[in-house]
Amino acid sequence: MPRSSVLRSQQDASLRQRTNVTLPESLLQEARQLKINLSQACERGLAAEVSEAKAQRWQQENQAAIDDWNAYVEEHGVPLAEYRQF
Repeated sequence: MPRSSVLRSQQDASLRQRTNVTLPESLLQEARQLKINLSQACERGLAAEVSEAKAQRWQQENQAAIDDWNAYVEEHGVPLAEYRQF
């Protein structure tokens, strides 16, 4: 587990909230046979979904600025391009 995840888990340990989830029975049985920690697996999956949703929201909120910048570069070129060494 990455260090940041460990630290977050330690910090959030006292802030955890119980919840119920509905999963396909066959998936749940297989996970139990493989001794997968359901709470950790659900947390990792949910964290990934939250991260993806935040990235999509940022992209949508900033799309106008990104489009403006791309139009500027298209018209004027990359600023300081003369100093690029690649």
